[in-house]
Formats: sequence, structure tokens, C-alpha cells
Amino acid sequence: MALLLSAPVQAFEFQDATGKIHKLEDYKGRWVLVNFWATWCPPCLKEIPDLIALYESRKDIMVIGVAMDSGDPQVVMDFVRSMSITYPTVLGNREIASQLDDISLLPSTYFYDPDGNPAARQLGIISRESIETFIESKSSKK
Repeated sequence: MALLLSAPVQAFEFQDATGKIHKLEDYKGRWVLVNFWATWCPPCLKEIPDLIALYESRKDIMVIGVAMDSGDPQVVMDFVRSMSITYPTVLGNREIASQLDDISLLPSTYFYDPDGNPAARQLGIISRESIETFIESKSSKK
């Protein structure tokens, strides 16, 4: 599945569930993948193992998950633990999502290049393979 090119979006600032602030500018030199998901979304759950694998195996990629569940934050965090999600998790809402776009479909993934520029977005499920293929295609053009 190919990644869709994105219109320029603004930089973001998210606070994760541990209280740490994540700003796009903090990750200069790395690809940044922001993935909007929810515990009740089957395609979202299918892509989580690929995102974990990317985050754990590649130091050139930062993954930030934004959980768009509207219920009890503890339910989300229990779910994060049960799925062994190791990348930062942000408890999302419309205000947080609006920093990037109007999120109308889950999962939605926004991808930034190592210079902090919007590189692509994917509406719907994404795979480790498609992400790595995209990075390789961009890296080989330099």
C-alpha cells in the first residue's frame, strides 16, 4: 500500500500519558510517525505490532501513538500495557488531532522527514514494510 502525499501541516506539541512533551522539532534527524488510533478500531490494532517493531528496531524513526478513545484514560493505558506498546502514547481528542488535520478516519498516520517537513500521510492501515519502502525511496533520492 502506498503512502499518500500530504499537504503541509503545522508542527505539533503533544503531552504523552507519562507527562513528557513531544514536539516535532525535538526529533530533528529522525523520521517521525504520528499514528492516530483507538482501542475499538480493528485495523488500528492490526498495525500496532508493526509500529512497535519499527520503534524498537530503528533508531532513525520516532513513533508517537495518539489514542482517540473518549472514555476512561485508564482503559487506554491498560490496553497499551496489554499490547506491549513501547512507543509514547498520547491520550488524544479533537483539539490534539487538529494540530495535524481533521482526523476523520482511524487509523490515520502522519509522517515527517528528518528535517521536520511533512513527508506523507496514510489514511487507513499502514505496515512496517510500506514505511520502510517509503523511507528507502526518499533516502535514495538524496
